[in-house]
Amino acid sequence: MRPTGRRHNVPLPEPQGVPPHWLARLEYLQKGLQDVKYQIEGAPEDERRGVPFTETVMEDELPLNCRTPAIAEYDGAADPMEHLKQWFNQLSVGAIRSFQEFRSLFWHQFASSRKVQKTELSLFDVRQKEDEPLKEYLQRFNNVVLEVPAATQEVKASAFSQGLLDGDFFKSLAKKSVSKFDAHLARAAKYINMEEA
Repeated sequence: MRPTGRRHNVPLPEPQGVPPHWLARLEYLQKGLQDVKYQIEGAPEDERRGVPFTETVMEDELPLNCRTPAIAEYDGAADPMEHLKQWFNQLSVGAIRSFQEFRSLFWHQFASSRKVQKTELSLFDVRQKEDEPLKEYLQRFNNVVLEVPAATQEVKASAFSQGLLDGDFFKSLAKKSVSKFDAHLARAAKYINMEEA
């Protein structure tokens, strides 16, 4: 059966004298056009007009192998779509002539939002807070350790012990120093169990 219009469900007339493989291709193309038309007609008016892309960009066809990139879920405090829409909508109509230009504008706008790679020095910035249990300090410290995969056992051990408050656990480490972070973790686990008992 030939494709029908989505809204009217009226069958299209059968063409005469056309090879079957051409009919199949024609049906495929007609379905694609109907889907596109439906999507365009169904889109809100403000999303189709007034975009900052030039007509040339808007009329350019996407390559057949073009895939929408998988973008990781935004975990910020604000609505990411609203944030992007505000930026996008403030661009002048017809201002973007190419993808490279769009990429450049986007990059300059959001460059400050990029996550900065932490270094081993970042570990030394983590300090135990007053009245903070050892368990919570260790959790915060380990969160930073995960962002510095190149940190050695010795650097992690040194940064961890330097960030400790002067308490029982710190005194224990001062009496019997160990150079490996794994050893610090084992000893910390014993103190955490005592704190929570």
